[in-house]
Amino acid sequence: MDSSERPPHLRLVSGDAVHAPAAPAAGHPLRTSWTADELMDLTFPETRWAVPGVIAEGLNLLAGPPKVGKSWLSLGTAIAVAAGGKALEAIEVEPGPVLYLALEDTPRRLQSRMRKILGGQRAPRALTLATECPTLPQGGVERIAHWLDSHPSARMVVIDVFAKVRGITPPGLSAYDADYTAMGYAKRLADTYGVAVVLVHHVRKMGSDDFLEQVSGTNGLAGAADATLVLKRARGGADGVLHVTGRDVEEAEYALSFQPAAGVWHLLDSPPEDLALGETRAAITRYVREHPGSTPKVIAEATSLVHNTVKRTCQRMAADGQLCADAGGRYRLPTTAAGTESPGTVPRVPAVPQPGLTSTNETDHGGHSPHPGVPRVPQSEENPDS
Repeated sequence: MDSSERPPHLRLVSGDAVHAPAAPAAGHPLRTSWTADELMDLTFPETRWAVPGVIAEGLNLLAGPPKVGKSWLSLGTAIAVAAGGKALEAIEVEPGPVLYLALEDTPRRLQSRMRKILGGQRAPRALTLATECPTLPQGGVERIAHWLDSHPSARMVVIDVFAKVRGITPPGLSAYDADYTAMGYAKRLADTYGVAVVLVHHVRKMGSDDFLEQVSGTNGLAGAADATLVLKRARGGADGVLHVTGRDVEEAEYALSFQPAAGVWHLLDSPPEDLALGETRAAITRYVREHPGSTPKVIAEATSLVHNTVKRTCQRMAADGQLCADAGGRYRLPTTAAGTESPGTVPRVPAVPQPGLTSTNETDHGGHSPHPGVPRVPQSEENPDS
């Protein structure tokens, strides 16, 4: 293929340059089969987290309605990981290079958003941003693979949005197979390089009780992803809930608050269920959770609410099953069959795992599955990370 046939270069906004890929390296393929005793004798590295407890290495699908704040969430997270700060203003992350493909943005809009998020702090050089990229089947995989080869310590790649890079559906495939195949390109990158790849996507217009069913497209999308994250909030509201489930992450719901002035999402201490309550009910719930057996008078004094308002609200919450009262008029949260209070608290976010030993195979990713089609581009002599 001559230069005229190659897809156009990524147009960079800031960060290190991304060049057209060199010829694929003739390296050895990753090992994909073992005897049972060989497999049990291997020692694999610990899971690498971009955001501990939330975003792990592998393919992550971040979905949400249009204009809900997915781009603010993904850009803020990318900045935090590249700088080594706190994701969601609360979770300590290890620093590392990040590639952010803002495929629906202009350089001006990106700069404006970053200026708001950074709040006067210096932009991290470890964050590379681009506003254009070929589709994954038509050169996008090679471009991203070359960047990853140039940044061996990379922790995350964000593609905002997935629809811009998925490419044309091959003929003859069912809708499920087409979605699964499209996700496969990004998954091969994630697995080959042991990095977190985040695909920003939309949810379907029709709601569903199961947040996985809300992801636009077939189940092939969530089925191919290692983890699925769905961001939801009421239109015009400041608070939201991030639903997370996956193969290497525990299923959880995180209560978030969006701060428009700073352009950041903040992890709250309150359980997500509190966000569905009115302000008075939420305040009562928070207090009763910490002080079970409180009377309306005590609650009113502690929360600075009017006593009669608290008394009526507690009675209504008891009627709605949100509180329980004893004969003395003292309130507590209802308990589940397991004996725990409901609603539950936000799960604790685990600490960043310490790096483990690699397997005896000649690669740190010896236990990963093969990923044909991802070219191994030789590392440049001038390594930006050195």
